[in-house]
Amino acid sequence: MSESDVRMACAGRPESIWMTRCPVPAASGVAWQLGWMAEAFERRGIAIRRVVENGLSLVSDDPETQALHLFREGGNIQALAARALGAPTRVIGLTWIDERQAIMVRPGTGILEPADLRGLRVALPGYGRSRGESIARGMSLHGIQSALALGGLSLEDVELVEVPAPPRERPSVEGMRRLWLGLEWLTAGRVDAVYVKCSAAAEAASRLGLEVAIDLDAYPSRLARINNGTPRPIVVHQHMIDHHGDLVELFLQQSLRAADWAAKNPGELKPIIAEETFSGLAGVNAAYRKDFHRSLYPDLSQDRIEMLKTQARFLWIHGFIETPVDVDEWICRGPLDAITQQRALLPEETTGSR
Repeated sequence: MSESDVRMACAGRPESIWMTRCPVPAASGVAWQLGWMAEAFERRGIAIRRVVENGLSLVSDDPETQALHLFREGGNIQALAARALGAPTRVIGLTWIDERQAIMVRPGTGILEPADLRGLRVALPGYGRSRGESIARGMSLHGIQSALALGGLSLEDVELVEVPAPPRERPSVEGMRRLWLGLEWLTAGRVDAVYVKCSAAAEAASRLGLEVAIDLDAYPSRLARINNGTPRPIVVHQHMIDHHGDLVELFLQQSLRAADWAAKNPGELKPIIAEETFSGLAGVNAAYRKDFHRSLYPDLSQDRIEMLKTQARFLWIHGFIETPVDVDEWICRGPLDAITQQRALLPEETTGSR
């Protein structure tokens, strides 16, 4: 299908809308699990489907049409890599959800401060199929650099030991564990420290009897935790904004409704997050602490935008994206501003209701 054919076929109302199935805690995923996304779009005569990412593209009989009508709330590395390659996406929201970023060591190692990392062998996953798809490597390298910076150190102060890249596979419980192969190298004594993030990594580390040496979440500055999921962008094709702005607003409306519900129902939220992140309740409790249930709200605050710029610069400097990304040009405030204004006029008790 040519580009002009795609435009003509999609000029009318779409029959289907897609949203990605990323293994992350997200208000849109909660809205899906509660049935609200499907219900809201079905009222408009539109089916909404979830799809699993396949690198920088998605699996579909008609990927060009699907890409035009796709919502993605997921890690920023692939989103930035796609944008750097020219994908006409726009960021319509950013979330910040702390999810247990830490440096793990073997029991009895005795590391107490970031400066103690000097001279250690630290695991660094290999590259994936492309640099923009090297999620484990990108997360680990930035996490290691952040931990070192807290101790006045740099990447040159440790020995980075390359471990095999995780296999490319559909997200699953076992697949998420294999994302953190460095933990097995740590257990075997082949490295001295490993960066980890998220509930699946927390479970894998606990199962192997490893210990937290440096808890990045414990440091007051969020600059120490800028990474693939912090901040996490919600992106959509420019086509949706140009031709179906009401559907973009509907997606955000249901996501914010789910964030309202999550803030009031932490106990019911945890099993949903466990299913969404392919982990168990123990991993959720270890990774998502404090008032995480109140943090699913997307916004486009200048603070979060500046932190996305920091991540974009890191990925460019270290070769994960092809060209620099102009984050300000990538942001589209209109849909979220419209929904925020609408919500401000509603009685508080009407938000987050089932």
